[in-house]
Amino acid sequence: MASCLFLKPIKGAGNDLPDVGDYVPDIDVIGHYDLETANLSRYPALCLPAHLDQRFFGSLTAKIEQFLDAGGTLVFNGHVAWPMLPEFQPFVPLNRFSLEDLQIHRLTDHPVFEGVSTGELTYRRGVAGFYARGFNPPPEGAVSLHGVGPDRLPCDWVYERPSGGRIFMHAGNDLWMYVGSSDTTARIAPQLCAWASGKGPQQ
Repeated sequence: MASCLFLKPIKGAGNDLPDVGDYVPDIDVIGHYDLETANLSRYPALCLPAHLDQRFFGSLTAKIEQFLDAGGTLVFNGHVAWPMLPEFQPFVPLNRFSLEDLQIHRLTDHPVFEGVSTGELTYRRGVAGFYARGFNPPPEGAVSLHGVGPDRLPCDWVYERPSGGRIFMHAGNDLWMYVGSSDTTARIAPQLCAWASGKGPQQ
């Protein structure tokens, strides 16, 4: 059984992302709309792309909640356009984009970001703003991992659901874009998969 199930971005979007399977072992990748018939009980973790057909995903809410209730981990990248799950709220964009507003700050240490420099999250190829330009508001009880800007708006958070399972939220571009990077951000994808599958450090 593979550790994580990756959903490909919708056709024509995100096709410039590296092949995660070249850098992260023991994963399965399926087509975007194959999620409807996929047997999620085979996987401890489901990883979604930022380029997600959110209306399609919303039509599978009952299936995703069943996966979570059984103890699964859902990894969400991107901006929530409408609440596909009860724990989701619409994305809140920053109202200004100075360098200070785009700085990424670590709020809580977490295995996914072990050894990852926040400076290298803030700046990608010398440009700020790739990592996060706003946040998806967390539910009560979620743990904020990174904050953006002087107000430390929670762009990354983890939520342990009372009914079972957990949600890892990243309100920005796919974290898979860091696969194969030459800096510390290369650690993110393998550490995320190890944590999400329960095969790596949990805290």
